[in-house]
This record gives sequence, structure tokens and C-alpha cells, in this order.
Amino acid sequence: MKVVLLTGSHPRHLYVVNQLMSMGFVVGHVIEQREEFLPQPPSGLEEQDRLNFIRHFADRDHSERTFFSGNNAPLNDIATLKVTMATLNDQTTIDWVKSLGADLMISYGVHKLSDELLAAGPAHAWNIHGGLSPWYRGNTTLFWPFYNLKPNWAGMTIHKLSSRLDAGDILHHSVPKLQYGDGIHDVANRAVMQVAEDLKNILSTFELSELTYSKQKSSGKLYVTTDWQPQHLRVVYQLFDNDIVDQFLDGKLPHVQPSLVNVFASE
Repeated sequence: MKVVLLTGSHPRHLYVVNQLMSMGFVVGHVIEQREEFLPQPPSGLEEQDRLNFIRHFADRDHSERTFFSGNNAPLNDIATLKVTMATLNDQTTIDWVKSLGADLMISYGVHKLSDELLAAGPAHAWNIHGGLSPWYRGNTTLFWPFYNLKPNWAGMTIHKLSSRLDAGDILHHSVPKLQYGDGIHDVANRAVMQVAEDLKNILSTFELSELTYSKQKSSGKLYVTTDWQPQHLRVVYQLFDNDIVDQFLDGKLPHVQPSLVNVFASE
């Protein structure tokens, strides 16, 4: 099994890279330099929203550094191509990916791949989406389950890469076990760890040719960048003080379960 990875540069992305590298699967890594992890609050916010914004992203940074300490760079030497959003789909990237002769291409945390780059990769190509598709597609999709008071809907989707955003046939849903004391970012990071573990098990257990996929039967919602506003943070931090998981586990919030795709269920 030869795998080429296309990922972002944040610790959560590199954690998945390093987990797969530890299995000896990875033959190449395209790494897209992503935005700063601690953005500044927009001007003109009310004070409560400015403070929530600062808290949210500082807590995200602290939680990710805690969960993924030591994953600021790949742990082993592999063929690496560094790109930006502007050069991700350049001919250089296309030629480089094609030259690796990989069996499987996996993307995680990069911007939209062009049809030309998709065509240059192997026939088997997956995306790791930080959200449960089809219900949460697009951006900030590990935030919206908390805003909707459904923390058990925070998870990851492994699906076929397609030209439509987060719309490919689903191979597997990964959801973390909720634990008392977890905040919104802890659950998101546990979801990343779970999808990395599931990926390792999938690649160790199955031949690519024997895997089956499920079509996305519901359109769900495609969240765009402008759907999220700092004022949404009032629900997480002022209404619930980031204890939505505890309230859920205590039975104070509705327990509606998503209908998940589990690749291991058919073993």
C-alpha cells in the first residue's frame, strides 16, 4: 500500500500524517501552509463578543497543543512538497503527485483540489472531512453541532474525493467518545485522534478493491465561511460556559443519534 497525503500544516493535520507514517504507508506528503492559528478579533465587536472570540481561539490553540504535542512537523523523512493555497493546484503539484505512483490519495485540511489534480492521482482517493457529512458539510463543521446542542454529532467523515465539496460517497464516520470535562475543542481533537486510528485500522484490514461506500442520501447543510459569526459563541460560552458535553452526558440535552456509516460493521 502506497499512500500520498495532501494536508494542512496545523498540528492536527500533522498528527494524522505521523500516525499513518508510523504504519509505513506514506510515500509522499504535500503540505499546504495554512493561516495563523490565533486570529485577531474583528473590529467593531461588542465587548462580550470580543472576549468570547479571544477565549475561543486561545482555548483552541491550547487544546490542540495539549492533544498533539510534538506534531509540529512530520516525525520521519519522506518526500515532501510544500505549497500554498495559490500553488496547491499548480502543474508542479500535479506532476509531483503523479510521479509517486501511489495506490491511494488522502486529503485533509487543504483547499479545494482541481479536477486536473484529482485526475493525476490514483483511482482511490479519499478526503477526511472535519464534520459528519451529509449533515455538516463545508466550514466550521465541528462548531455547529455544539451550537445546535448536539455534541454527539461532532465527528469526522472519510469519503471519496469529488469535485463537489464534501459530497463524495462515504466510507466511514468517526466519532469520539464524549468525556466529562470536555470542551468544544477537546471533542474536536478527540475526533481527529479517532479518525487517525480508524484510518490505520481500515488500511491494515481491507484491500482497497473490497471496500464499499454509501451515497450521501441527504443534502444536509453546506456551511460557508460567512455562516459563522463571533456572536454565535455566546451560546457556547455565555449560555453554557463550554459545558455542553457535561449537560449532554447528564441527560439535560436531547439524545438524538446520527445514522452513521461504519466500514467495520460488515466484517
